[in-house]
Amino acid sequence: MTSTTAPRKGGRWIERWEPEDETFWNETGERIARRNLLYSVLSEHIGFSIWSLWSVMVLFMGPQYGIDPAGKFSLIATATVVGAFVRVPYTFAVARFGGRNWTVVSALLLLAPTVAAVVVMEPGTSYGTFLAVAALTGVGGGNFASSMTNINAFFPLRKKGWALGLNAGGGNIGVPVVQLAALLVIATAGAGHPRLLLCAYLPLIVAAAALAALRMDNLAPVRNDTGAVREAVREPHTWIMAFLYIGTFGSFIGYSFAFGLVLQTQFGRTPLQAASLTFIGPLLGSLIRPVGGALADRFGGARITLATFVAMAAATGVVVLASVRESLPVFLVGFVALFVLSGLGNGSTYKMIPGIFQAKALARGMSGEGAAAYGRRLSGASMGLIGAVGALGGLGINLVFRGAFLNSGSGTAAFVTFLGFYAVCCAVTWAVYLRRPAAVIAPGAEVAAKPQLTSV
Repeated sequence: MTSTTAPRKGGRWIERWEPEDETFWNETGERIARRNLLYSVLSEHIGFSIWSLWSVMVLFMGPQYGIDPAGKFSLIATATVVGAFVRVPYTFAVARFGGRNWTVVSALLLLAPTVAAVVVMEPGTSYGTFLAVAALTGVGGGNFASSMTNINAFFPLRKKGWALGLNAGGGNIGVPVVQLAALLVIATAGAGHPRLLLCAYLPLIVAAAALAALRMDNLAPVRNDTGAVREAVREPHTWIMAFLYIGTFGSFIGYSFAFGLVLQTQFGRTPLQAASLTFIGPLLGSLIRPVGGALADRFGGARITLATFVAMAAATGVVVLASVRESLPVFLVGFVALFVLSGLGNGSTYKMIPGIFQAKALARGMSGEGAAAYGRRLSGASMGLIGAVGALGGLGINLVFRGAFLNSGSGTAAFVTFLGFYAVCCAVTWAVYLRRPAAVIAPGAEVAAKPQLTSV
């Protein structure tokens, strides 16, 4: 079986796509899917860098900018919340315009916040202007949702944990990369030259858009399905997974955005000292995300997710102790561990999503390609919602930090709050996806937790 690629609607369209068919996959599907994955990762990577831009711009904003720590946390939170909300329309844009076409458009949209930051990034600019430009960077957060939805359609279920983990991990690395680039600028040119960093990204954005246009494909079988969207909204598992994703990805992006500012505010680090440490956690968390997906493919996403939340609670306990004792080395160990664990959990939770909906299809009596198609249909529709809610966790983290520093000048109270949240995530994961006897996943159908849900 071969795929047929034909011009359609002015772009590169593949009319037939059956990744669950092993003959098709081995002969042509895998090669095409991997090529699209490569360029999807590149565009999403730059999108994450632009989304997290203000996590490093605040390091350039010395006393001459007249913005206190609470105001800087608000800038970061603004970028976070806009990035969360745009994930929903970005998800559905893939089916409306095509994955390749939307990757080109979404990459070019990154020029707007980058150019705007080049224009306004200097002392004397009003705080309202900074907020508006920070809001623009939220478009970079949307790239993740469209990229994940697109790549989800390219790969068979048995490969989704690895593929989605690699796609998301490669994108997530955009956070430490922009932080490393900021460190290079601060170390060489000083904290007074943020435009050097911004201008370096302009040609990279154009290159990502051009490569997507030349090398990626659209999948014609992927269509906007309003019925799937309505079904995903009504499905309890969509919102349960969104809650768990707050704990994994919300932690990753929230800590990534706040780490440098916490080091400056609580531990008195200079911009250069903060920048020299900030990238470590996001880098490790990004690199390990594909490992989380691969472990979930092998042992089951629910098991890996539960283990991750237990370990995150333990690491948060270490951070609380270090915060109380004002021990920077212990704080760094605990905080970096949180990044690594959140990366593992990001991979395992996204493996769970398609598995859950395929399990529902099996529970309804479907089999073979019919069950696989149902799983792709519902998981694709739900990913934007889950990604948007999960990203709002990053907003929550920054708001909790802001409140803690306003009230006490320390982040200890914030970490205690996060510890309690991870305990709740542990309970939910166990109760819904691992507890025996059977877990109900479809109306009128009970499926034993061990063979079905723990495989997700």
